[in-house]
Amino acid sequence: MKKIFIYGLMLGMSAFGLTSCSDDYEKTDSRLTYYVNLEMQGDEFVQVPIGTAYTDAGCKATMNGADATSRIVTTGLDAIDVNTAGLYTVTYSAINDDGFPASVSRTVAVCDPTITASIAGTWTTQPGTQRIYATGAITPFPDYSIKITKAAPGIFYVTDIFAGYYDQRAGYGSSYACRGYLQLLADNSLVCLSNGVAGWGDELDEGTFVGSYDPATETLTWQCDYAGSMTFYITLNK
Repeated sequence: MKKIFIYGLMLGMSAFGLTSCSDDYEKTDSRLTYYVNLEMQGDEFVQVPIGTAYTDAGCKATMNGADATSRIVTTGLDAIDVNTAGLYTVTYSAINDDGFPASVSRTVAVCDPTITASIAGTWTTQPGTQRIYATGAITPFPDYSIKITKAAPGIFYVTDIFAGYYDQRAGYGSSYACRGYLQLLADNSLVCLSNGVAGWGDELDEGTFVGSYDPATETLTWQCDYAGSMTFYITLNK
């Protein structure tokens, strides 16, 4: 009986020792880090009339309750051309003591106030709207709707440059819409300023977007290439 008691006591002490070592390891392995909290001053989307000087509102930062603004690195300001209409991005970033990054961005829209025409509204794909694959396979997709909203004079946000092909027709969901900004020029041609497909993490093939607006018939048309293997031909009416 005495041997059984001693053996049980030894097992208990061993278990206690293992538990104690485990607790000590977890404590020494853990650490507390304070992230940089960035507070952008001014609006996230700023309109600047073409030819007008731009003054950035800047950004502030705190870390563990103390001012950390000196940690901020600002990029994109030098790229803003106030004489060329378009979208520009200003990014504020900072890294904490343990190397963890944080960032926020502002969009600066240099716009032309003389562009008074608007393509804002709900638009529906018409017969002739189709995707042509590299193999020659043609897939028509009329009767799908997208929304366009005015962001600034001549600059518009489009819910899907694919015009519903993947998120609606294929049923993949909104993450597979090609969201972006289009610019309407004085001659009613359209320029794609930015775009992206969140679900696949990519965008239209560079330099392939060509579009126009016919105010007489309230018609939008554009074509663009995607993934190096397909071309979209889009015709839209309200």
